[in-house]
Amino acid sequence: MSAVSASSAASGSAPVDPVRALQHTLYRAAKADPGRRFHSLWDKVLRRDVLWRAWVTVFRNDGAPGIDKTTLAEVKDYGVTRLLDEVAAELKAGRYRPLPARRVFIPKPGTGEKRPLSIPAVRDRIVQAALKIVLEPIFEADFLPCNFGFRPKQSPHDALQVVVDEAARGRRWVVETDIAECFSEIPHNELMQAIEERVCDRSVLKLLRTILRAGVMEDGHVRKPVTGAAQGGVISPLLCNVYLHRIDRVWSIREHGVLVRFADDVVVMCRSREQAEAALQRLRVLLAQLGLRPKEAKTRIVCLETGGAGVDFLGFHHRMVRSRPRAGRKPVTFLARWPADKVMQHARDRVRDLTSSRRLLLPVEAIVRDVNTFLHGWVGYLKYGHSAERFSRIRNYVRMRIALFISRKHRRSRHFGTWVLVNSTPPDVGLIGLYGIVVSPRAGKPWREKPNAGGERRR
Repeated sequence: MSAVSASSAASGSAPVDPVRALQHTLYRAAKADPGRRFHSLWDKVLRRDVLWRAWVTVFRNDGAPGIDKTTLAEVKDYGVTRLLDEVAAELKAGRYRPLPARRVFIPKPGTGEKRPLSIPAVRDRIVQAALKIVLEPIFEADFLPCNFGFRPKQSPHDALQVVVDEAARGRRWVVETDIAECFSEIPHNELMQAIEERVCDRSVLKLLRTILRAGVMEDGHVRKPVTGAAQGGVISPLLCNVYLHRIDRVWSIREHGVLVRFADDVVVMCRSREQAEAALQRLRVLLAQLGLRPKEAKTRIVCLETGGAGVDFLGFHHRMVRSRPRAGRKPVTFLARWPADKVMQHARDRVRDLTSSRRLLLPVEAIVRDVNTFLHGWVGYLKYGHSAERFSRIRNYVRMRIALFISRKHRRSRHFGTWVLVNSTPPDVGLIGLYGIVVSPRAGKPWREKPNAGGERRR
């Protein structure tokens, strides 16, 4: 037991996490002096506990191997300590060179498009994670409340709550847009200038440039573009936030409305059409200054009104609705949200794939287990909305697909599969229920449960 742990145990307090303590120190120093540039960070990146925490982060996130085909399991067999020693030695000697990331294309939910994803090698993911551990608290001290993407203690639901709150305050003209090819279009030189506003450690800056220039391998060829923070890299979301912070810090709520940004997804809540048009023009100008542009197919101005159009943001469709009249209560108008059409299509596609004929050799229990795993994550995110009706649709679709799978497996009619579902033990062969779990958002009410002074949970 270390001296710190021993003293903590003797005093009865929780043991001190040295990596978290380092991050708190960096955050406090950056917050206390917004103009400070940090010049002594290299030794912190090389710390053994930082590298070990980086490995733990990479291992927990799982992920496929890079172009060297080294898996996480193979790293454990090789010896994590041994690998970290080698990485640290290469970094200290200036011999570290990251491999090009492996480029793959994954389908975008609910569309026929594909998103490029870059997968670095495991050792390169560890180095990026160590850099992120050291740099993130410095830039977190500068980030503004309008930025919700890929930040500690921030969630998409925090951004969604702002949309609900601002609509209730009368900001019902919405600018909806998406930054086109954001991760792949960020200019390296301008990105490094943004980083150098806070970091002047030459070794850290050199390592960042090396990572940015590592390139990607696609179809056997290595490309080394002069723009982009490879989407899929551990540190790429932080670099994206650092660069787009230049928009956040010059945005005027008084002139252009409330900006809500989750990485490259953006909405602006405005009080009038004139303000919304000015906000969109301001956004175009700021993006052009950064070498970026809005995706025109996803850019529009919408007025949120009962019976009117809605907007899609972070997987939900948002629309103004009027409540049903109840005895003794007047109907109220509020901003409702439910799973967007693309998200619904993604769920159907995923369930169809999990119950396809190519998996007929697997037992029904395995199929149900895989479907339940997907639904747990899907529902866990989308239950914070007015989603009951759409959950019911997915539930009916899942039951139909499972019944069809059972009938095909036993070479019987579809009625046989339905009969098995109805009469099975457990009910529906163990499919999870999707009823009675939605949490309706309310203006001015935090979406997540928070502990009160007595340590209990409250809503």
